[in-house]
Amino acid sequence: MINNFLRENNVAAAILTVLRVYLGYAWLTAGWGKLTGGGFDSAGFIQGAIGNASGEHPAVQAWWASFLEGVALPNAEIFTFLVMWGEVLVGIALILGIFTNFAAIMGLVMNFAFLFSGTVSTNAQMVLLTVFIAVAGYNAGKIGLDRWVIPFIRQYTTKKEATTAPAA
Repeated sequence: MINNFLRENNVAAAILTVLRVYLGYAWLTAGWGKLTGGGFDSAGFIQGAIGNASGEHPAVQAWWASFLEGVALPNAEIFTFLVMWGEVLVGIALILGIFTNFAAIMGLVMNFAFLFSGTVSTNAQMVLLTVFIAVAGYNAGKIGLDRWVIPFIRQYTTKKEATTAPAA
């Protein structure tokens, strides 16, 4: 019942648009601050997360700290780039309502990475709101550019499949 409401109802589309734009603004401003601030380096954040994996009540689980230490920290420059541009691009996509589901899923991936690293802040709230957008599917971007982009892509891929299908 709730699934049908989220996926098909026009009132839900309007509510999801407000949530989508709110989340997009949060992502865009976070990423833009990192891009233009000039001082963002993920290495410090990663080292702090690794440090939070020890002690009596660790905020970061050992398996995630191992990933951060073995993969993320040696490649901190790549992760810095991915975080800054990921936040900006997810923000823009959510605000414009283009490739909404993909943007929402990428936002979830980033939020979970931040949560796994011991940062709570607004990430849990963003995860909750983003789940509604991801579950809603096309309806979340219906009042946005997805209204025109998704049907165009479907039409193009349907035509391409029809022309490349083998003769029976």
